[in-house]
Amino acid sequence: MFPNMKKIFLAGIIQGSARDKSIHSQDYREMIKTIISDALPDAVVIDPYDGHQDSVNYDDSKGKAVFEMALENIRQSDLVIAFLPCASMGTAIELWECYRTGIPVWSITEMKDNWIVRFCSEKIFENIESFAEYLGEYKVIPVKKR
Repeated sequence: MFPNMKKIFLAGIIQGSARDKSIHSQDYREMIKTIISDALPDAVVIDPYDGHQDSVNYDDSKGKAVFEMALENIRQSDLVIAFLPCASMGTAIELWECYRTGIPVWSITEMKDNWIVRFCSEKIFENIESFAEYLGEYKVIPVKKR
C-alpha cells in the first residue's frame, strides 16, 4: 500500500511550551510505532527520543549535537510523522526542514489551521485513531490527554 516508505522519522512534542525541564507524556510514541509496524512491517521507524529520555538535562553541546543528529536523520527519511497535540518549537523546525528538502510530512494534530502544519504537511490527521484508520488499523487506541 505504501511501497516507498522504508524509513519513517517520528517527530513530536517533548517539552512543548514548558518553561522548565518537564516533558509531555511520550506514550504516543509507542502507539504510533505499533501502528506503523502493523501497517508497514518493512519500515524502519527512527524515534529521536529513543536513548535520549534525559535529554532535557543535557548540556548545550550534547543537546545541540542530538538535535542536529535528528535533523540529519530526517533528511535521510522517506516520511516524517509529526505528533502535535499542541505547539512544539523543535517539531516546527523539523517540519520546516522537511518542507525545505521535499520530505513528506503527515501531521497528527487538531491544529489544522496552524500555518506550519498547513504549509508543511502533506496529510493532516485529527488524532491517532484517524491516522491508524488511514493505515488500515481499525483499532481504537486510547490517547492520554494532558
